[in-house]
Amino acid sequence: MSSEPRSYCAAEVRRLDRERYLAALFAPSGRREALFALYAFNLEVAKTAEVVSEPMLGEIRLQWWREALDGIFAGSVREHPVVAALAEAVEAHELDRARFEAIVDGRAADLDPDPPPDMYALEAYAGATAVPLVELACQILGAGEAMAAARAAGLGLGLAGVLRAVPFHARQRRLYVPLSLLSDAGIAAATLFDRAPPVAFAEAVAPIAERARAHIAAVRQARRDVPRTARAAFLPLAVAEAHLSRLARNGHDAFDPRIGISPLAAQLRIALAALGGRYSAASAGRPDQPSRSASARLQ
Repeated sequence: MSSEPRSYCAAEVRRLDRERYLAALFAPSGRREALFALYAFNLEVAKTAEVVSEPMLGEIRLQWWREALDGIFAGSVREHPVVAALAEAVEAHELDRARFEAIVDGRAADLDPDPPPDMYALEAYAGATAVPLVELACQILGAGEAMAAARAAGLGLGLAGVLRAVPFHARQRRLYVPLSLLSDAGIAAATLFDRAPPVAFAEAVAPIAERARAHIAAVRQARRDVPRTARAAFLPLAVAEAHLSRLARNGHDAFDPRIGISPLAAQLRIALAALGGRYSAASAGRPDQPSRSASARLQ
């Protein structure tokens, strides 16, 4: 890869998605830059709702990325550092176009001001945005046999990411907790934006956390299908599971700032998971300070 796109992608991922950046460092050296390109692409589409002032502009931005993908797979690469690096990764590792398109299409849901109607819709959102990202990482790492584990990991990371991002999204007047769960808890979505969250909100959070834990447990069951060289794609689970553990201990209060995981603690958990050959380094220790990493709000 040329040095300019590579250094740009690595720097962007390090700055805005530090957990995946740290995980990628445990990948074989010849595969890291392709991972950085993939994760930088994810950042570009994931931040769409944050950088536009209205949904129509967001649709235009997502369409730009669809056309950029068209160019990559047709051999006509746009002049953009992430597009250039991604084109090299696609060619080097024969990456699946449909998975990139799923990520872009899935991010259109971020432009909808209404929460998903039910858990099925929320899992479909995670399946479109987080699952293809792990699957593509496995492709880069030469682990096509790990797709079942990749799907479970993506769903677990996606659902955990939704819960980690609850305070951030609430400040933006966005909500991903399904309406059906809010209704069961007797909560109107608008109350989460206009006043302190009700205690009953934990009742709506708990089923999402339970599903996330179930998906992460499924990754452990399929771990023998994941070669050691591909474990870097799964290492962010160590941080996600730690957050879920803290969430359970505090009664599923997603707004509690004490359950945040500091950058240093996240780095330690990822390193311990990598060195121990595991995907989890959840600890029963005291909570760290809240993380300032943008990755905490990305599903």
